[in-house]
Order: sequence, then structure tokens, then C-alpha cells
Amino acid sequence: MSEDESRMSFLDHLEELRKRLIRSVIAIVVGFLVCVAFSEHLFSFWAAPIIKLLPKDSSLVFTGLPDPFFVYLKVDFVTAFFLALPLIMYQIWLFIAPGLLEKERKLAVPFVFAATVLFFLGAIFAYFIVFPAAFKFFLGYSTPELKPMIAIREYVSLVMLLMLSFGLVFETPIIIVFLGLLGIVDSAFLKKGRRYFVVLAFIIGAILSPTPDIINQSLMAIPMLLFYETGIFILSLIEKKRERDAKLQETETDKPDE
Repeated sequence: MSEDESRMSFLDHLEELRKRLIRSVIAIVVGFLVCVAFSEHLFSFWAAPIIKLLPKDSSLVFTGLPDPFFVYLKVDFVTAFFLALPLIMYQIWLFIAPGLLEKERKLAVPFVFAATVLFFLGAIFAYFIVFPAAFKFFLGYSTPELKPMIAIREYVSLVMLLMLSFGLVFETPIIIVFLGLLGIVDSAFLKKGRRYFVVLAFIIGAILSPTPDIINQSLMAIPMLLFYETGIFILSLIEKKRERDAKLQETETDKPDE
């Protein structure tokens, strides 16, 4: 295939993006239909971190009649997103693969595996580490005169935002590597911007952290910084391999025919 034939037009990219989005949406819808049958069990799982910390004989409450219905739908939808994540990551890979080198296009399985595992690790980190610390902080303000009455709508929105946010934070090395593979950034540029990313990481941590204390904000900022450095390291290795392959190809091209 010639270079012109392999190059996709702007409309081709839009059509490819549409196809990948449709398949991702179908996967989420299928997962959603499955999750609807287990709505109560799924809600119990999402509510467990706060239920364990509430005073005895306390529970979550709802302040509007339709709240439980819409909260269950939201829980089903986000759970379906997690279930469909491997296929969504694969669709992302198929979309960007045409812009990669031939050898790099064969990394689909490692990419899907790494991206899915990192996202789940971020969500697990939020569920088991961040939630207990944050919820204890907030509930620590309760007194005999001030009893916690937590509405399910606000609670579910908060935990979903945090789990998705931490999932994205843990995707930092994957995002960096892909931007590098597509030629948008390189390791030298990222190293120069390290000091700015430190500030950005703590700003994001301050915005997304559920509590104002520096400890919980650092629980998001520090992993982001670690993954930033990991992404730079992996991208550096890929760049060195590309340089070696390019030099080897030049050597073979310049070699006289026998």
C-alpha cells in the first residue's frame, strides 16, 4: 500500500470516529441492560463506603420521590461503562492505530490490558483509600445536635465523580505515551514542562478532592506525578527504539546490492 493510499482524509477520520463511538455506545447499552437487573445490589456496593461509617441506625435518605429511580439508573450506567471499558479501549486503539508505525500497531492487546487495569486501579484506589479518609473527615463534624442525613443523589454523584477522576488520573502514562506516538509531544518537551505539571497536579487535586486538607489532595496529586514520570520514561524508551529502527532501516537502504 502506498503512502497516499494509507493516508486517511479528514472525512475518513470522522467516519472512523463515528464507527468507534457507535460500537462503544452499543457496548455500554448492553452492559446497562444487564446492570438494570441488579440495580439494588449495585447500589449497595456503591453505598458501602459511607454506610460503614454512618452512626448506628442511620441510613442514606432521598429528598425527592424520583431520586431513587434516577440514582439507580445512574449507578447502572456508570457500572456498565466500567464493564464495557475493555471494548471502549480497544475502539480507541483502532481509531489511533492508522497513525502508528507498523510494529506499534501490534500492541493492541498490551494497550487494552494496561489501560483497563490502570483505570480500574484508579477506581479501586478511590473506593478503598480515598473514600474512607474523606468520609471520616466529613462525618467528624457531626455532633449530638448535628446528625448526618446524606441524600443518595449527592452521594452517588460524588463517588462516581471521584472514581472516574481517579481512573483518568491513573491513565496518565497511557495518555502520555499515545500523545508521543502520535507526535504531539516528546519526552524532552515533557521533561521541560515537569515543574508546570507539578503545579497542575496539585490544582487538579484541590479541585477534585472531596476535602480541603492537603493530605486528601495529595492522594490525587502524588499518583498523577508518579504516573507522569512513568509516562516520560516509557516514551523515552519508545523514542530510542524508533531511532534505532530508523538508523537500521537507513543502513539497509544504503547497503549496495550484491
